[in-house]
Amino acid sequence: MAQLTFHGKAAPSAEPASLRLESVVRPPDAEPEATLPPSRLLWGDNLALMTALLPQFEGKLALIYADPPFFTNRRYRARVGRGEDSRKPETWQLAEGYADRWASLDAYLAFLYPRLVLMHRLLSPTGTLYLHLDWHAASYGRVLLDEIFGPKQLINEIVWVYHGPSPIRRAFNRKHDTILMYAKGKDYVFNTDAVRVPYHPNTAATFRASPKAGFGKVPNLARGKVPEDWWYFPVVARLHRERTGYPTQKPEALLERIVLASSREGDWVADFFCGSGTTAVVAHRFGRRFLCADATQQAIQTARLRLIRSQAAFGVEVDGRFYRPPQPFPAAWRPWVKDGWVALPAEALAQAEGWEVGFWKDGVFHSTAQAVRAPRAVEPPSPRLPWTMKNRTLAVRLTALDGMVWCWRA
Repeated sequence: MAQLTFHGKAAPSAEPASLRLESVVRPPDAEPEATLPPSRLLWGDNLALMTALLPQFEGKLALIYADPPFFTNRRYRARVGRGEDSRKPETWQLAEGYADRWASLDAYLAFLYPRLVLMHRLLSPTGTLYLHLDWHAASYGRVLLDEIFGPKQLINEIVWVYHGPSPIRRAFNRKHDTILMYAKGKDYVFNTDAVRVPYHPNTAATFRASPKAGFGKVPNLARGKVPEDWWYFPVVARLHRERTGYPTQKPEALLERIVLASSREGDWVADFFCGSGTTAVVAHRFGRRFLCADATQQAIQTARLRLIRSQAAFGVEVDGRFYRPPQPFPAAWRPWVKDGWVALPAEALAQAEGWEVGFWKDGVFHSTAQAVRAPRAVEPPSPRLPWTMKNRTLAVRLTALDGMVWCWRA
């Protein structure tokens, strides 16, 4: 079997992250003192995070979707402004996103390889990994996964096709990514009926018109077909309804197909490069538990607010080496309480991507009511939230447009 040899290639050797629970989010109709939700957002370096998860989760994850840096050697910024002209990127208000810069290809592969090894260990015997890359490094990713999983465990090389403008003038426009689907064992989960799609109208008409179509094989036209290994889903464009502003955000339809195909309700679904949180949102929608991680504050807060919009219950765990504690509210942001409601002044709402009310217990913020801007909305979130907790000291948490977190305690 072919193997890649490169400088820095080594088995995982990171110290496990020292995780602590930072906050718990429950929708307003959930019991505030109920058992902690199982799903989690994890803030830290995913090599250390996955190492820390091994004692509890080794051999237990049904599905891992991995969307790592692509070896583009670019720096990506998150768009956080509101009401800007989408045709004039030079005017956009931006915040830090993530860097995809590497000293060499060897450095990139030395980063990727141990993380893939840990993902293999975390997968259940019937689990599946989907590794999402593009032309920069997809061929290297396949050789690495052949080595880790075995070449016979490659189930599909999926091509995600999309369209859009391109500055390329001396080559064909590069408008596809590659998603490598590897199973840990031969009895992997694949829910055929969950991902069927309708036959093209022309195909259906042909089969209805002639009994000889398809060389005598008559498909079940009402049931539909399993998709081919090339998928067309539009990218999340500047004005798309899902758009968060986070760079390289993937469309929910893409993750829906993956989650439905390779997991069952109640299963653990993981994404250790979660970015804007698409995998977590889709996993929650279809009744899966999720473990989603990222190393940047902008990603974690973007994912947190998307999950709040989705009415998900989850915990946020942080590695102290990455965590930045909330800053105290400026005096002009001070909230007030009246008749069972908490209200924020206009100065605070103008800066808020979302805000939450709740209480602190044992150093953990428990969020009991939340308000978040609609995606890409100019209007701020709701100016008031209910406060009905007895024998609890009120706390307010605000996530600003740039991802910074602010906190106030009564």
